[in-house]
Amino acid sequence: MPYSVIVVGAGSKIAQAIIDQLVALDDCQQIITISRQQSFQHTKITSLHCQYDESNIESTCKGLDIHFPVANVFICQGILHQDELQPERKLESISAENMLKVFTANTVIPSLWLKNLTPHLKSTEPCKVALFSARIGSISDNQLGGWYSYRASKAALNMMVKTFSVELARRAKNVKLLAFHPGTTDTPLSEPFQRSVPEGKLFTPEFVAAQLLSLLETLEMDGKASYMDWNHQSITW
Repeated sequence: MPYSVIVVGAGSKIAQAIIDQLVALDDCQQIITISRQQSFQHTKITSLHCQYDESNIESTCKGLDIHFPVANVFICQGILHQDELQPERKLESISAENMLKVFTANTVIPSLWLKNLTPHLKSTEPCKVALFSARIGSISDNQLGGWYSYRASKAALNMMVKTFSVELARRAKNVKLLAFHPGTTDTPLSEPFQRSVPEGKLFTPEFVAAQLLSLLETLEMDGKASYMDWNHQSITW
């Protein structure tokens, strides 16, 4: 059965790997990519550009021309570092300005996308939505401390995913939400921190994309949010 897929944050390396693998799937007949400026040349792909503020997100979602039931949504939005912004290793490094930047990118914007995309997801067909979280967002797993803003923003995203799932279990029973930890992937996001990654634990975007797609195939439509990693293992919230 033909289906559509929506990829938000399509300029990221993992998103591009996901798109490349989706193109090869026969039943995936429409891929809508959303990014600030990335475009793709393929008959299956519609590339949309959007500045990630609330009004533009809302207008972009209202204008979507979706041809088939939406089977998957990938929300690949997020930052770890940017220009002078770096993960805080000690509490003296915390600043309101940097916290707001990180929370806006990692929590607020993904939540706005999910809010505005939800009307397009209601269907009799299953729809699985993957939002890029991180293991560092697990409160129970936090034994190292540090990285205050990034860690807290991902924990907040996890809470949004969990809370969205409670409401969608009543309003859109066909939608399954996944907070996904991709592991350390060879992308610009992780580049400054790759020297400390154990051998064999720095993944290619292509590997992570394949792991995520296979995970989505096996996820049970249970009306609950899942928090899982690249190896298909559950993470405690």
